[in-house]
Amino acid sequence: QVHLVESGGGLVQAGGSLTLSCAVSESIAKLNGMAWHRQAPGKQRELVGVFTSPTISPDYVDSVKGRFTISRDDEKNTLYLQMKDLKPEDTGIYYCQAWDRQNYWGQGTQVTVSS
Repeated sequence: QVHLVESGGGLVQAGGSLTLSCAVSESIAKLNGMAWHRQAPGKQRELVGVFTSPTISPDYVDSVKGRFTISRDDEKNTLYLQMKDLKPEDTGIYYCQAWDRQNYWGQGTQVTVSS
C-alpha cells in the first residue's frame, strides 16, 4: 500500500507562487505514474498535470501551461508542483495521485489565491 502526503498549500495573493510537495511512502521510481489534480469549491475534480517518466515531459491542462511545473525527486521520493503567476481560479484543494497496479490518492492540500 502506497501512502501519499501532500504539503505546501496556503494562502497567496494573485501573481504569487507556491510549491506543493507529495511525499511517497515507497520508492517513487517504481510507480507507473503520478499526477496532480485539483478541486475548486462546487466543482468537479480536474486533472492538472501528469508525470510518467523523467525522460518524458509532463502533460498539463491548458489553463496551467506555462505557469505550473511538475518535477520528481527520486532521492526524496517526492513529487512537486511548482506554481507561479497564481490566479484566483487556481484556488482549490490539490490532490496527488499515484498508480502502479493500484490507484492511490493523498488527502489533499488547500491552495487559496486572493485577488
